[in-house]
Amino acid sequence: MSEARVAVVTGGAAGLGRACVERLGEDGYRVVVGDLDRDGAESPAKELGPDVRFRPTDVAVAEQVRDLVGFAVSEFGALHLMVNNAGVSGVMHGRLLDEDFADFQHVLAVNLLGVMTGTREAARHMAANGGGSIVNVSSIGGIQAGASVLTYRASKAAVVHFSKCAALDLAEHGIRVNCVAPGGIPTGLLASATASDEMTDRVRAHMAATQPLQRLGTPRDVAEAVAYLGGSRSLHVTGTVLTIDGGTSAGPKPMRPAPAS
Repeated sequence: MSEARVAVVTGGAAGLGRACVERLGEDGYRVVVGDLDRDGAESPAKELGPDVRFRPTDVAVAEQVRDLVGFAVSEFGALHLMVNNAGVSGVMHGRLLDEDFADFQHVLAVNLLGVMTGTREAARHMAANGGGSIVNVSSIGGIQAGASVLTYRASKAAVVHFSKCAALDLAEHGIRVNCVAPGGIPTGLLASATASDEMTDRVRAHMAATQPLQRLGTPRDVAEAVAYLGGSRSLHVTGTVLTIDGGTSAGPKPMRPAPAS
């Protein structure tokens, strides 16, 4: 078995996944990217060298997730970290009364079933090989209630609960399962849910205005959290949800009285 650490990152072609691939590479991981975006996923494989490989994967198809894990083990000889990041937003509707749930099956298949099968397939290898770490990507939309993209929010809430359940179930095998919940991170996922660039800008402006910490989050922030939960600095951490949201899920931004004139 290879001595190098090996990771799989689903949805690693862009956004949060791409940042995770790059960050894990800095820690010396050999990384397999599983994604439907062949062009996007082959880019990090070419730029980051022979320690990054690409496997076309639709995480909504259990057999493809199984093959992705098998490919990582066959290419690099091991699997130490599974990052179940691939996700879709669904279409944003203004109100529940306008929701048609037309994309329900697709969103749940990618966001929830993809995470569950990714966890299972990675755990099957890890349980027979001394354990490992699994990091599932949720969202503050799965923690904090809110309107619009309701199927997305429900799927991400399910990821949180599933991750905690899996952490309990897999602990006896030395497998840690944790969850990260990003919020207010500028990626293409939000744009795919909105009807126009103007709406995307409005949503992002609202998120920034209500975030207590007045610093724009980046995909790198999420990647740092994934690197922490996946590595030796978090060996006693499992079943937890780490929010990366500038304090948004902690509560509303305090209202300050206007200074006296």
